[in-house]
Amino acid sequence: MKLKFFTFFIVCMLTLTAAQAQDNWELRRNENGITIYSQRRDKIVQLHLLTEFKCTTAGLEAQLQNITNYVNWVYGNKRSGIIKKINDNDIIYFTEAHLPWPIQDRDLVIELNIKPATATEPLTITAKSIDGILPPKKHFIRVPYSLATWRVTPIPGNKIKIDYTFNIDPGGSIPGWLVNMTIAKGPYESFLKLGDILKSAK
Repeated sequence: MKLKFFTFFIVCMLTLTAAQAQDNWELRRNENGITIYSQRRDKIVQLHLLTEFKCTTAGLEAQLQNITNYVNWVYGNKRSGIIKKINDNDIIYFTEAHLPWPIQDRDLVIELNIKPATATEPLTITAKSIDGILPPKKHFIRVPYSLATWRVTPIPGNKIKIDYTFNIDPGGSIPGWLVNMTIAKGPYESFLKLGDILKSAK
């Protein structure tokens, strides 16, 4: 009996340790209703952002489908344009990002996919980098991997609750200290501006 209990205890402790090792989120910013956590695994930078906007899900969808307007709210965005519009809910586009010195500018091709809410799942929006669409561009480093996921739920008060995750391998060489210093700046400023745009679009 004691041996069984000891074995059960060890298994529980190992499971807990493994779970903690996989969930080392660090609070980076909590301001103006925007909370951002981050963690890093090898080359992948992971962000988790929580916020609420006073708008409808349709209003958010419209802004995310307005690719050329990203320059007005996405941090560091120099230019974005549609490559192919499969339908309103599936768009392939490119984006170019100007990053602060000494980081070289990045570019990537993204497929935006919008999955309407169902009886069991919230509105889910993904923006994932894809290969083989555009050749490399001079003066840009092509981002090798990027995945953003929005889970959007209507809440009382004509608001939406956003649970946003972002995973990226930025490519190239970026000092760890610089990543740590700037990791929350871009998402925070982007969501702050997006919130203002959504308010004014009502």
